Formats: sequence, structure tokens, C-alpha cells
Amino acid sequence: MKTLYLIRHAKSSWEDMTLTDQERPLNKRGKRDAPRIGQYLHQKKILPQLVISSPANRALSTARIICHEMGYPLTDIEINALFYTFDEAGRNILHTLSNLSGEINEVMIFGHNETFTALANRFSPEHYFDNVPTCGTVCIQFDTDEWGEFLNVESKLVFYMFPKLL
Repeated sequence: MKTLYLIRHAKSSWEDMTLTDQERPLNKRGKRDAPRIGQYLHQKKILPQLVISSPANRALSTARIICHEMGYPLTDIEINALFYTFDEAGRNILHTLSNLSGEINEVMIFGHNETFTALANRFSPEHYFDNVPTCGTVCIQFDTDEWGEFLNVESKLVFYMFPKLL
């Protein structure tokens, strides 16, 4: 069994229009919501073996805050430029996940919409996601022992959480 946690970055700031999209920081709400999701995951005793984040400031900041709350080493967060994508097919992310070692059972990834909503819908056909909100967390399990097989096996939604539900 493989488990994937999709976490959309927390709410970001549009205050400084001189910043590039990748440089945008979290806003006040994002800084409030990310620890709440991290604490929720910690209470559920979730501690993935691998965390991968988009290099965008808002995604990486979200990853660091949530990992801190869960007790995951911040220095072990992998940054993958291919996760800075807004491609609804999520090809780069799917390719990366497909090549993970079978020894890794739980992976948490941080990134962006529209990609994360599209992936959530792809892997949880029993639930339609109109939009995974900022800091929204989707947990999906795959009935396989190898990441190379995860695209071709049955998957199920384990839980879906976002800050307004806490």
C-alpha cells in the first residue's frame, strides 16, 4: 500500500506586486492555517518518509511549517523544480512519483492548483473536488507495493481536510 498526501500551499500574499510569482510569501491567514494543518496531521500520527515541495516560496514555506508541526526534519524536505507546475495533467509530478523507490510507502507533496485539484480528482473518483482550497490536504492510498504501478491500480480517498474544517 502506498500513501500520497497532496497539500496545496497556504494562502499567499499579493501585497508586493514587485515580487515574481515564485517569490510570493504566505500572508497572515496562510501563516495561521499551515500550523493548524500540521498539528492536525501530527495528531493523526502522520509522518511521511519523503516530503517534496515546489520551490515557490509559498509552497516551501507551507511545507516547512507543516513539517515542523509533524516533527519531520526540515533539512530532509526535497525541493523539486518540476513541482512548480499548473499543468492539470500533473505529468511532471506523476513521473517523479512513478520513479520513487518501493521502500518509500508515504509521500507528502506541496504544490499548486490547478494541478493538485486535478490530481485529487484523478485519484479519488468517489469524490469530486471542485477546488482544493489553500492549505487543503488530500490523502490517497494506492493498492500497490511499487510507485511504478500506482497509476494503474485502484486508489481511494482516505481523508480530505482544509483549515476551515478545523
